[in-house]
Amino acid sequence: MSPPIADRTERPRAEGEGAAPPALVAFRGITKIYGTGMAEVRALDGVDLTIGAGEFVAIMGPSGSGKSTCLNMIGCLDTSTSGSYRFAGVEVGTLSRNQRALLRRHYLGFVFQGYNLLKRTSALENVEMPLVYRRVPGRERRRRAHEALAAVGLQGREHHTPAELSGGQQQRVAVARAIVTAPALLLADEPTGNLDSTTSREIMDLLTELNVERGITIAMVTHEEEMATYARRIVRFLDGRIVVDRERPADRVPGGGGGLAV
Repeated sequence: MSPPIADRTERPRAEGEGAAPPALVAFRGITKIYGTGMAEVRALDGVDLTIGAGEFVAIMGPSGSGKSTCLNMIGCLDTSTSGSYRFAGVEVGTLSRNQRALLRRHYLGFVFQGYNLLKRTSALENVEMPLVYRRVPGRERRRRAHEALAAVGLQGREHHTPAELSGGQQQRVAVARAIVTAPALLLADEPTGNLDSTTSREIMDLLTELNVERGITIAMVTHEEEMATYARRIVRFLDGRIVVDRERPADRVPGGGGGLAV
């Protein structure tokens, strides 16, 4: 197996010279159990799931179906009770807590429903934060943060605090923060849940552009059918199991023929 993940410039590799690139995410028989006896809850019940590089996957299902637990597991925010999870060929279950933190820091980007921005800091400083943890020098941090904000259409808003931005603009800052590290995988948990319909479509157009134009792999949890239509693949959970896993024809995906204006 590969040595522990230590640097973003050295991607995890599968065993064996010349091996084909592994799937970015590979679940095999993943189970997550809370409680014991009569109180036992199987949040995930033997889940097999593969996500390849460059995919845009919508993960759906009713409340309590396991979709959020699945996303947390992919994001190394939780660990499985049993089963195998490989990220780019590396067995995540064998990593220490610190190594999982490094994996999150160097390979994953997160976008949350509630934005999770620091209220007293500017948009630029919020976007810089992941680079601070990676000890990127100040000048380079600011350059990359400016580029990320420009990519989400927020030129001229760099020094505004969250209170001075609309909900849609705050979510754009959150997306910029997620992509500033050039992650292999962007995880979005109900990214339009707090937005009106028009702003929701703008955010989905942005995510689609990042997927199509930049090749960023996206796994998104949503309960909104309209938002799920932006993904090229839909995975539905029920009672901790995947009950639907299907591709969407490109001509039925909004913007499926190319990039979208932000």
